Amino acid sequence: MPDLPGLPDLPGLPGLPRGAGLRGGGAPDLPGAAGPAGAVGAVADGAGSGVPLGPPLHVAGPEGPWEEVHDQLADRGHVLVHTTWGQWLAAALLDPGLRDLLGRDWPRYRQTAAPAGRLRFAASRMVLKHTAAAALHLPADALDLAYRPGGRPQLRGLAGVEVSLAHTDELIVVAVSRTGPIGVDAEPVTRRPSFDLLHPYVCTPAEAAGLAALPEDDRTARLLHLWTLKEAYTKALGHGMRRRFAAFGFSRDEQGRTVLLDEPAGAPRWILATHLVHDRYLVSVAHRPLRPVETASRPAAHPLEETRLPPAATLGWPLPGSSGAQPT
Repeated sequence: MPDLPGLPDLPGLPGLPRGAGLRGGGAPDLPGAAGPAGAVGAVADGAGSGVPLGPPLHVAGPEGPWEEVHDQLADRGHVLVHTTWGQWLAAALLDPGLRDLLGRDWPRYRQTAAPAGRLRFAASRMVLKHTAAAALHLPADALDLAYRPGGRPQLRGLAGVEVSLAHTDELIVVAVSRTGPIGVDAEPVTRRPSFDLLHPYVCTPAEAAGLAALPEDDRTARLLHLWTLKEAYTKALGHGMRRRFAAFGFSRDEQGRTVLLDEPAGAPRWILATHLVHDRYLVSVAHRPLRPVETASRPAAHPLEETRLPPAATLGWPLPGSSGAQPT
């Protein structure tokens, strides 16, 4: 199988591995990763400097468990969480404090006409706020979610904390970082993007040539993987779909890991990884560690903590609390 720059040959998907086909229904044959709903397996892991990106943690609802989310942020400087909007549906429907929790997102929630879309929107914001709150030991309803130009979410008043959100079908994925920019993207493994239509916009010439030489199924799976990595990277930059994916590419370092092509010498390098979630979704994440990980048991104090609000661990979590010009 021809080599495709930037995408390592790893067990998991056609194009990510060698010789692995797609099982019935399109789920990739990923040794060691198949399992019950919620199982996660890494299908790609590239690293520059900094702490490697671990697989997303599964949180089934507002009640948690959240301990590992906080611990991972403290230990690694970043954390990924995945869930499904259906697991948060009851909370979105029943929480009497939903308006306060959604804050400035409340008008958009009310203006979403389709009931299913409205509930998905509420659930995704609830997951983001609860994840950030648990990671930072803050109350979820004390967090103020806003959006930068281009739709990138941010937590107002928490300098140095970065968040990213992706959702597709049932899946919701949230990333939180206090060591530098982070972006996450997710797609169903059954999605079949058209190489002929998309490669001028998604691929560099080298990437397009590598993909063109592959069998059709391998080409489609590998294009999907490349798409999620590029979208995660541009979301971390805050560009989203406004930046043409063909304008940048990936290569391999001396260890065979996926890295951003033509990174300036001596600059902090991007860490890239892709995981298989629920045996059905590709989840890619891009992180650029600009600050060292604080190894204390919790992050340094943030402005909101000066209000003497109780830490999230004392709240009991009773009920809850992709890109482009509009927030996802």
